[in-house]
Amino acid sequence: MSTAPTAIIADDEQHLANYLNDRLTELWPELNIVGIAKNGLEALRLIDDESPAIVFLDIRMPGLTGLEVASRLDAKTHVVFVTAYDQYAVEAFDREVADYLLKPVADDRLTRTIARLKEKLGAAEVPTDVAGLLKQLTSAVPGNKSAFLRWIRASVGDVVRQIPVDEVLYLQAQDKYVSVYTKDGESLIRTPLAELSASLDPNDFWQIHRSTIVNVNCIASTQRDVMGRTLVKLKEGKHELPVSRAYVHLFKQM
Repeated sequence: MSTAPTAIIADDEQHLANYLNDRLTELWPELNIVGIAKNGLEALRLIDDESPAIVFLDIRMPGLTGLEVASRLDAKTHVVFVTAYDQYAVEAFDREVADYLLKPVADDRLTRTIARLKEKLGAAEVPTDVAGLLKQLTSAVPGNKSAFLRWIRASVGDVVRQIPVDEVLYLQAQDKYVSVYTKDGESLIRTPLAELSASLDPNDFWQIHRSTIVNVNCIASTQRDVMGRTLVKLKEGKHELPVSRAYVHLFKQM
């Protein structure tokens, strides 16, 4: 009978779930990942079926959030939260013993998390009661997309368009405007890029340059040019966007 620890991953962003799965397989080959859930309800079903020793939970998922899933776990499961909300959550986590990973997950952070989990499992340590932490995070972290911008009102000549943010390919700061690019072309808004960045879902929109924010769901690939620069190629059209050095790490998992 195998004594290898078991785990599940729950994240509605499939490429990030797959990346975490791949990195765990590489860095902790003894870990048996018994399933990947795409939402909170699926996570609960997997947990009920598999009784994993560890669950890696995205904080915000459809159906049930990671916080809601964690609140329903028994005292046998170690929880690692995966979050994009460093501005909301890190301070709360750092005051607790529950572990967390920031998106995009970096190898050095994941290695430290693995070491802590191995120590806890080796000592047969009872998982921490995270009830207090859950209460704090529930009040701090936006629980659904209503917390973020859903529409952008932008001008095309004399016409003002109502653009769903899901249709935005990328945003780019110009002199006095920000250009909003969709598959239908370019529109203009006056809202500063920094203000837009704070209003957009960080799971979907990544800043890749001081003047550019890209919709991650619209990225087809990344590549390096002859000058060694990283370029993002989008699925629509022939858009290729340069990534500044400060943001290249975001694409190590892609």
